Amino acid sequence: MTATAAGVGAWIRYGGPLQDGEIEWAARHYRTAVLQPWETEAAARLKDARPDMTVLAYRCLSSVRDFEPPERRASGVGWREARARGWIACRAGEPVEWSSYSGHFQARVWDADYRSTWAQRVAESVEGTAFDGVMADNDVFEDYYGLDLPAIAATDPRAPADAAGLRTALGALVEGAGQALADRGRLLVPNIAEARREPGRWKRHAAWGGGFDECWLGWGDAAMFDANTAAAQASQLHGPGLGLLRTPSGGRGSDYDGSRRGVYGLAMFWIIGGGDPHLSYTATGHDDYSRTPWFPAMDADLGRPRGPVRKSGRVWRRRFEGGVAAAIPDGAVGGTVTLPEGAVRPGPQGRPDGEPLPRRLRLRPHEGVVALTP
Repeated sequence: MTATAAGVGAWIRYGGPLQDGEIEWAARHYRTAVLQPWETEAAARLKDARPDMTVLAYRCLSSVRDFEPPERRASGVGWREARARGWIACRAGEPVEWSSYSGHFQARVWDADYRSTWAQRVAESVEGTAFDGVMADNDVFEDYYGLDLPAIAATDPRAPADAAGLRTALGALVEGAGQALADRGRLLVPNIAEARREPGRWKRHAAWGGGFDECWLGWGDAAMFDANTAAAQASQLHGPGLGLLRTPSGGRGSDYDGSRRGVYGLAMFWIIGGGDPHLSYTATGHDDYSRTPWFPAMDADLGRPRGPVRKSGRVWRRRFEGGVAAAIPDGAVGGTVTLPEGAVRPGPQGRPDGEPLPRRLRLRPHEGVVALTP
């Protein structure tokens, strides 16, 4: 199978089992894929069809999972070994289970032996596979999972008592894992959501291959960021390495094509990113990683920018060789964008043969448009 490269999509696909036909579809519509680490055959098929596609194996930096068999493990270290070697965090003598994910237990990422073992095991696991590297989840900024770090630190003298200490430990883990993978010619791409809150964090953690922002432009459909926060995330689109961006969207299945948030995120992707080939984009609902989300504009090619980002009133806008991207990152007030004469929405294949657009288009807050000029 040989597929023609198309689109800017990221296939974040580490949920349920792969379905028939998904590999062929993905090869036609995505430039990056993240699969479960045991899906080595699927990774090989993708790379065979699309040698230019970056295919990463999912791994979790921060959890050990008691339900995972050794041959199908997303955590870096198995449950039995972690228990035996004291690598599971405890609070009041009991293992600390994540509040929102049953069966996920907090790893003692502040233990140097755990970090070293995680790095070596994960790096070794991609040898002999088609994976280009690893997407390392849960490079967290805050205590998102109800750990109660002060209570852990009360009986664990090595444990951090606050989120800043947890971030320091994870930074050391990222550096060690990044080096171990680099020694094997592979990438490390951590999930560095909220990196905007700490100057230099994205650059440091993305230094080994790139970064993934699972909360780009918002936390969820009802919690999108304002324009200032969106601007604070802009530097993440300029490296180092790859940039994987996920905008929250409630669109699923047949409804996905009409996802307002998905199109808004894509428009901002073009406006801020300028068509950088190292970037890829997706829009999904919460933990919605068991599908092949896509809409026609994801395959559209606007070409190279014809100027910088323009901001007029509430509208952010950018011209390209093949059209215009415009959006309203403000959450309170909409705005009107003037489009080139003859502009159209992308057609079914992302080509400039879709629905004609008016010269003046009214956009609501957190709404965008990708307009092509035939």
